[in-house]
Amino acid sequence: MAKKTKKQQQPGGGGTPATVALTAAGVAYTVHSYDHDPSHPSYGEEAAEAMGVSPDRVFKTLVADVDGALVVGVVPVAGSLDLKALATAVGGKRAAMADPTLAERTTGYVRGGISPLGQRKRLRTVLDASASAHATVCVSAGRRGLEVELAPGDLATLTGAVVAPIARG
Repeated sequence: MAKKTKKQQQPGGGGTPATVALTAAGVAYTVHSYDHDPSHPSYGEEAAEAMGVSPDRVFKTLVADVDGALVVGVVPVAGSLDLKALATAVGGKRAAMADPTLAERTTGYVRGGISPLGQRKRLRTVLDASASAHATVCVSAGRRGLEVELAPGDLATLTGAVVAPIARG
């Protein structure tokens, strides 16, 4: 049975830190919500399926440790993060996935709901170059079962992202 998504244009009042940041910036966006299935093996693939959107347009937010500093990589859910490319994009030498507890504590979001927007502590961000091939992309809006759709240029501007080829597959 297909999951239903609800769409909202720029919701008022409340929201997540990500949607609050988008509203405050005056950026056009759409919120998609769906019923999250805790047994689904992939948060990102679940979001793409629930929204009926190509996995190439749904991006996951991954936190890595690059030479001792946390860095956010935003890549399509259809692929994986190339840690060496991420390190290179921020002028680093080595990268490894960050400890999930540290990523949650630093961003203020839970795993599977980490948004590149509205993080508790703004981290250096790298957006995969493939995002620019789409008019809009979807990223987590700050909790499982909630995605936000926006222009990739707006995403890069609001996060201060470097745009570089950091995805594999």
